[in-house]
Amino acid sequence: MIVVFAIFLLTLLVVSAVSIVRVKNLFVAVMLMGIFSLLMASTFFILDAADVALTEAAIGAGVSTIIMLSALALTGEHERSYAVNRLVPMMVVIITTVTLIYATFDKPRLGDPEAPVHQHVAPWYLENTPELIDIPNVVTAVLASFRGYDTLGEVMVVLTACIGVLFVLGTRSGETPPTSPTQGLRHHLIPKVVGRLLVPFIVLFGLYVQFHGDFGPGGGFQAGAIIATGIMLYAVLDGEMAALKAVPRRLLMGMVAGGALLYGGVGVAALLLGGNFLDYSVLLSNPVDGQHLGILLVELGVGITVCGALLSIFHAFAAREGR
Repeated sequence: MIVVFAIFLLTLLVVSAVSIVRVKNLFVAVMLMGIFSLLMASTFFILDAADVALTEAAIGAGVSTIIMLSALALTGEHERSYAVNRLVPMMVVIITTVTLIYATFDKPRLGDPEAPVHQHVAPWYLENTPELIDIPNVVTAVLASFRGYDTLGEVMVVLTACIGVLFVLGTRSGETPPTSPTQGLRHHLIPKVVGRLLVPFIVLFGLYVQFHGDFGPGGGFQAGAIIATGIMLYAVLDGEMAALKAVPRRLLMGMVAGGALLYGGVGVAALLLGGNFLDYSVLLSNPVDGQHLGILLVELGVGITVCGALLSIFHAFAAREGR
């Protein structure tokens, strides 16, 4: 039954992808891309990749859709038609598709315990996480502790990307209202009422994902994206100025840098206490409790940076005048 449902989802993915390429209305294309992301999230859930599914749903279907709609306000509603040679792109797509299909013939079946990925470091993680860190979610243990350097690098990538986007789009200092503020859905009663009811639950769910990542799917990346989605929805409903009043621009700038500093600061604290960088075991007298504290702090830093970066980019788009 699961296989049939997975094939059904893959069929819808192909239909959505072809529709996105073929449609001329850019608003419809953005909506179809949101649907595509939701289908991808559902596929990840079927593959038991719940953490990835949460990220895809929050970023792909939520944040990306809102930011694309903000960008769409700066352009026309329809794609410009112009002559183009379609032969080369079609050949690239065909060759890539055939190569990928050929590569799947040699891959192990889903869930095969003898697959190479399950014979490398995965058994060591599964065997030692209960003793060294003692949390049910091994994914969180791997990302936040065993591979803490990699996650720190990802946080720095988010920070750098945010700075680059703000330089390209331009940002305003202080709290000066933009020239053409987003007014929100002032004259659409039903979406506004329903949306206002959803916003608190979205933010609450984001906090749950943030602080429950040790025991279930979630963590800083997913939580930051979910909370940012809730605040963006509030901006769409009540206007950008209302969202900026709730979370000021200066606070957002502090969040972007402060989350990364918190992450790095935990590593420096471990060094000062005589351990290695990002070795949380030395933070408390009990090494396992130290791991819990360190993971909690670094995941909080990740969530703060991701949330601040996404909201900063959203406001940078919203503050630009439409053409």
